[in-house]
Amino acid sequence: MQVAVVTFDGFNELDSFIASALINRCREDGLEAFITTPTPVVTSMNGVEVTRQRPMEFVTEAEAVLIGSGVRTRDVVADDRLLSELRLDPARQLIGAQCSGALVLARLGLLDAMPACTDIKSRPFVEACGVTVLDAPFHAEGNIATAGGCLASQYLATWVITRLLGEDAARDVMAYVAPVGENQQTVERALGAVRAGEAALR
Repeated sequence: MQVAVVTFDGFNELDSFIASALINRCREDGLEAFITTPTPVVTSMNGVEVTRQRPMEFVTEAEAVLIGSGVRTRDVVADDRLLSELRLDPARQLIGAQCSGALVLARLGLLDAMPACTDIKSRPFVEACGVTVLDAPFHAEGNIATAGGCLASQYLATWVITRLLGEDAARDVMAYVAPVGENQQTVERALGAVRAGEAALR
């Protein structure tokens, strides 16, 4: 099973790297994440250059697609050619967005009446798309999820791992990366955020 971590120029390192690093701890179980970009090299908001692992066409093959945020997301959603490369299918794929990545989902028409999570700076732009923004770090309905706040990327990763491999796999990953002495709290926080986000509005 493969996950495309869609990463645009001006990306936020925390969004792409935390999610991909957590998911890639499941390689032995057959789950692997790849940094997926529209150009061979993208540069982060802090000047970090990253060489892509997969081209944008990969999003059609992946079982899950996570769209990161960055300082140029509004340019992304204004680029019809670039958006046309994001051929996503929520009927067969898990689709998640981090912070301003919710703008991409809104522009693609994937949110419909679904509320979303995003960061403080992106909130007015997401709301301008007619999307209700929740004061919560994570929300999911069916195969679509959004997360708000950079460190909420761990919740998107937890959601993907749980949905594709089960809660025990997510528990193992989060316990391993947790700060020493905070294993149980870290695991329960991540799993609790996902459970709450999936239960909201039921």
